[in-house]
Amino acid sequence: MLGGVLACGITHAGITPLDVAKCNMQVNPAKYNGLVPSLKLLSAEQGSKGLWKGFGPTFVGYSLQGMFKYGLYEVFKDYYMNLAGEETSNKYKPLIWLAGSASAEVFADIALCPLEMTKVKIQTSPNGTFPTAFGAALAQMKATKVETRYPFGSLVPLWSRQIPYTMAKFFFFEKIVQVFYTHVFTAPKETYSKGTQLGVTFASGYLAGVVCAIVSHPADSLVSLLGKAENKGKSVGQIASETGVATLATKGLGTRVLMIGTLTGFQWWIYDTFKSAMGMGTTGGK
Repeated sequence: MLGGVLACGITHAGITPLDVAKCNMQVNPAKYNGLVPSLKLLSAEQGSKGLWKGFGPTFVGYSLQGMFKYGLYEVFKDYYMNLAGEETSNKYKPLIWLAGSASAEVFADIALCPLEMTKVKIQTSPNGTFPTAFGAALAQMKATKVETRYPFGSLVPLWSRQIPYTMAKFFFFEKIVQVFYTHVFTAPKETYSKGTQLGVTFASGYLAGVVCAIVSHPADSLVSLLGKAENKGKSVGQIASETGVATLATKGLGTRVLMIGTLTGFQWWIYDTFKSAMGMGTTGGK
């Protein structure tokens, strides 16, 4: 759980400017078009502080999410393997990974949701129309909960984004690590140095992250659009049909692939570095 806090809190908070640009590209594509132009425009309009809007709820929200995502993944994976028995577990390993990660993410998103809603509102509200300080923003979300649907109004879109994302993240990570140790590093895993093992961890995490970004992008766009003032009171289905599937699936995708690939690579690297330091070894293998 502590490894998950470090892995998710630090990485998500560290790329807040990319997140601010991506959210604004999704919510206002006519004005914010492309990563670099969006960063320049936001910086010109709001100064460098504007690029770090939402840092507080991002750090706290994703620390809590990481705690449950990684911690409960290990718990559920162990639980489902014991339930299935050794022979069945070895035969259907990918199903164990998928079930464990999906179960963990259900709880991780309940912890994340109020903070994610606050973060999106801070990042996408026009300058000066919503508080940017963490405490003031939370208070404002509570005060306007009828309009903002705070604290769990975005939970279903969040689940639809995060559960497929986390299933892909853990499944492809475990699978790619397996491929590395079966076809590239063919000696027993423990014979390789910690540096080599953590290199495999980072590469596998990065590649898994690229797949994750593509799988979960339409739902991510919806979460951003839910925070937009003119979508107040509209259902998720209504927003989706008005925006169009193609726009939901592609707007801001390049930025998100770069963001999530790097993010997932570093998350797994931090998590496995922490596990190694605690004497537990790195994740995955043959």
